[in-house]
Amino acid sequence: MRRLDGFGAADAYRGCVVAIGNFDGVHRGHQVMLERLKSHATKYGVPAVVFTFHPHPIKLLRPAQTPPPLSTLERKLELLEEYGVDVVIAYPTDRELLELSAEEFFQQIVCDELQARGMVEGPNFFFGKNRSGDIHRLAELCQRQQMFLEIVEPEKIDGLMISSSRIRELVSKGQIRAACELLGHPYQISGVVTKGAGRGRELGFPTANLTEIPTLLPPAGVYGGVGYLDSNSFSAAINIGPNPTFGDERLKVEVHLIGCQTDLYDQTVKVDLLGEIREVRKFATVDELKDQVQSDLRSAESLVSSYHQR
Repeated sequence: MRRLDGFGAADAYRGCVVAIGNFDGVHRGHQVMLERLKSHATKYGVPAVVFTFHPHPIKLLRPAQTPPPLSTLERKLELLEEYGVDVVIAYPTDRELLELSAEEFFQQIVCDELQARGMVEGPNFFFGKNRSGDIHRLAELCQRQQMFLEIVEPEKIDGLMISSSRIRELVSKGQIRAACELLGHPYQISGVVTKGAGRGRELGFPTANLTEIPTLLPPAGVYGGVGYLDSNSFSAAINIGPNPTFGDERLKVEVHLIGCQTDLYDQTVKVDLLGEIREVRKFATVDELKDQVQSDLRSAESLVSSYHQR
């Protein structure tokens, strides 16, 4: 897959079939769109292109209301490639772009620059200044240009539409298993390892203290998942929140990679969260805490094993 930070390599994308959107999380609803995008692109022998915005337009328009993302741009690109996209245009969002009317956006981006053969979108697609264009207006514009348009019906679970906002709500509540079900893949966080208090090492369970995490964090709790360091993966127990047993009320993200003996300081570690294990609580003694951590590690390994057997 080819990544472009804006336009400039026209041979990579002109004449394409395109899907435009933020694709935050690349969830199961997005995946159906991408399947249709790839199907059309293969039929016509043209590139399957995703045009996305970086940063999210709301960050310029209403920065105080910007929701924390479900995925970094790098994670988004990995997933888009996994689902068959040929080219991703990560367009650098600016005021000039946001001032385009719906008709101007369609003409300048879709027609003049992309020279798109067709489009694939979801039912809640809006475009142009103040989100003035919807799928009905898009259909009119595509018909005028003799360009095909497929609007993909939303995916639903338990009668409710899968959406990034719904997944964000689940993650915010610590319901990671449910979030992963809607995503169709694990919920990933990543951060840089910095020095912590060193208590984990003293207890026999060294942890990586993750900082600079750009995506949405679940609430305080212990979670199970898989940690990635370079090309290696490890079952992991993840503690998010304070350490009340030691009177430490600071919010931290501490990851124990089971079986990892590497010095992790200053390295970037990615962690796939697969499910919740328990709430954070204060223990009466250090030995009681050690016993609980052992149990947490077994629970984490069981979570990982169950996920891989699905």
